[in-house]
Amino acid sequence: MEGAGAGAGKFRAASLYVGDLAAGVTEHQLFGKFSGAGPVLSVRLCRARGSRRPLGYAYVNFLRRGDAQAALDTMNFDELGGRPMRLMWAQPDARLRRSGEGNVFIKNLDRSVDGKALLRCFSAFGRILSAKVAADRRGPKGFAFVHFQSPGAAARAIAAMDGRVLAGRALSVRPFQPRRARDAELRRRASAFTAVRVRHLPRGVDDARLAQAFRAAVGAPLSARVVTDGAGRSRGCGFVSFASHEQARRAVEAMDGRELDGRRVAVGPALGPPERDAPGGGRPPRPAARPGEERLYVRNLDEQVDEDALCRAFSAFGPVSRATVVREDGRSRGFGLVCFSRPDEAARASAEMNGRLLGSKPLSVALARWP
Repeated sequence: MEGAGAGAGKFRAASLYVGDLAAGVTEHQLFGKFSGAGPVLSVRLCRARGSRRPLGYAYVNFLRRGDAQAALDTMNFDELGGRPMRLMWAQPDARLRRSGEGNVFIKNLDRSVDGKALLRCFSAFGRILSAKVAADRRGPKGFAFVHFQSPGAAARAIAAMDGRVLAGRALSVRPFQPRRARDAELRRRASAFTAVRVRHLPRGVDDARLAQAFRAAVGAPLSARVVTDGAGRSRGCGFVSFASHEQARRAVEAMDGRELDGRRVAVGPALGPPERDAPGGGRPPRPAARPGEERLYVRNLDEQVDEDALCRAFSAFGPVSRATVVREDGRSRGFGLVCFSRPDEAARASAEMNGRLLGSKPLSVALARWP
């Protein structure tokens, strides 16, 4: 059945994307499941080129668009192989998928809310193309995405649902921002900091002494606080805030590396986790380079893609010397590194894998530029 997908282009209007598939699901199972909605022309379970291992998503092509619509309406989030499927219309144009038009981002979601409940809650505002609750092996991560067919429906959902309580928690509902727009905003926020973080503080330094040190260097801060434990003992770090970015910038220049009460302190912008993760906004952990490696930087990784899946996906272009998914507290941060020993293999992998779906997300692949 996989090979039957070759002529599916002419039937694209009746094609469904089926994502979040369990590892053992076969084309035969998919064919049997979706035939209940109407005649199925073909099923293509997408596989890694080298190992032929399923990648967790498939395309189902119907004879009639009405049957595909019926499957979308009645089978979305049905379980197959012990795991709920996520259905949406197949969208071959990656630019449309990435544009974010009609897409909303939902935070502070209770972990009891699944995709079906999310779809039920937001469908009152217009036709939904896709609803996805972000999850990893440990379960839901507390945020989700709902993609509406029209921007107007998305605007209505944001106006009505932002701040609304669902399953005991007040939702934050905002327009989805594509990664480039998010990165630009985070860079802007990171470059406009008004507070600094001070590390390696001597244990005897308290709030007053911290304020005094910065007052002497750059002028009076708005506040100075040493972080303490439950017993009131210093944790060796603190925060100092200022009235302007210029004053905070001068505080970093004046105090970073200076001795304070006999100990050299480290001073830098006080950034929250999103700003620290922004390109140029901090120092996220990056895999170190090795001699003779040609490295590809892979972004927009599905949360469920691990090192093995990354290696399998890229091994079709040549031997992969290593594949790394960058993690924090055990969770994927959505980017990683794939290394080849030959430049031509890396270049071909970059050209062919950029924009290709792995899991439920299209990859962003480029040559790694950091040292």
